[in-house]
Amino acid sequence: MPKTQPRAAVVYQPHKTDLSTLRAHVAKHEAAAGWRSSLWFETDEADAGIAATRRAVAKGASVVLAAGGDGTVRAVAEALRGSGVPMAVVPQGTGNLLARNLGMPLNDLEAAVQAAFVGQSRAIDLGVITITRPDETEDEHVFLVLAGMGLDARTITTTQSKLKKHFGWLAYVDAGMRTMIKEDPLPIHYSADGAPLRHFKVYTVMIGNCGLLPGGVLLIPDAKLDDGLLDVVALRPLGPFSWLRIWHKLTWENGVLRKSKAGRKMIDLINDTRSVTYTQARTYALSVTDPEPIQLDGDDFGLALAAHGVVDPGALIVRVLADWSPAS
Repeated sequence: MPKTQPRAAVVYQPHKTDLSTLRAHVAKHEAAAGWRSSLWFETDEADAGIAATRRAVAKGASVVLAAGGDGTVRAVAEALRGSGVPMAVVPQGTGNLLARNLGMPLNDLEAAVQAAFVGQSRAIDLGVITITRPDETEDEHVFLVLAGMGLDARTITTTQSKLKKHFGWLAYVDAGMRTMIKEDPLPIHYSADGAPLRHFKVYTVMIGNCGLLPGGVLLIPDAKLDDGLLDVVALRPLGPFSWLRIWHKLTWENGVLRKSKAGRKMIDLINDTRSVTYTQARTYALSVTDPEPIQLDGDDFGLALAAHGVVDPGALIVRVLADWSPAS
């Protein structure tokens, strides 16, 4: 008896996806690969695509294409966690964070679709986070790139939707400046890998699975998608010129000096680890006194009093093409 032909499923965000072009590319590549006609699922506003992905897996999808912004990609990944069913990213959003860290060409829709059908499978880690809400209930989610509390989460909460629509990632710069000027640093308690809780005042604390942001900002130079570790970065206030030091480190040191051997030696000589601190961990926990916004992969996830979690090594399979490599 002949083996059943594989079938892809497309989970798409209707307001962000160029649906007619995507359908044409999928039809072309499924035919070339000898696959059956793909299944199509529109995301649900209530869960950003988790339910749709679960329906796709239940119907036997061999690969799921996640078409939309970072929220759609994160939701599809959450539903595929540990399933062994690969995800192919079709970046259609503002940040396209995972796509950048996979080295995908962001404006090549056909290449994204091609990867789903003939690409290589790569296992990557997932960050898992359990959020404690102000009413002390808990809910668990995954993240692919960054989870954070502090300035980053406040910025995302205050970003004006009209600015984001017209100016994309630059809208976060506007909100970040407004938030930085008028709000105080955040007191937190933090622990990594079960160590005793430590108290810090931070502009923001972020748990990263990978480190490249829009604009070529390398937030976490040593973060890797498949090293079985999460990288925690804290941006700390140290006087009136803190932001200048932080910006210098993220743009000049991480973005320029780290690209050469001589530059890395210069960083070692400067060794300014006060305003930006890095820690690698498999487990983490943080808490605040008053409810704070929390963000996952650039999306507002409401208010939290605490968050804790782990890395789930190799929990997601993604499809990539051989010539993709992240900019650095």
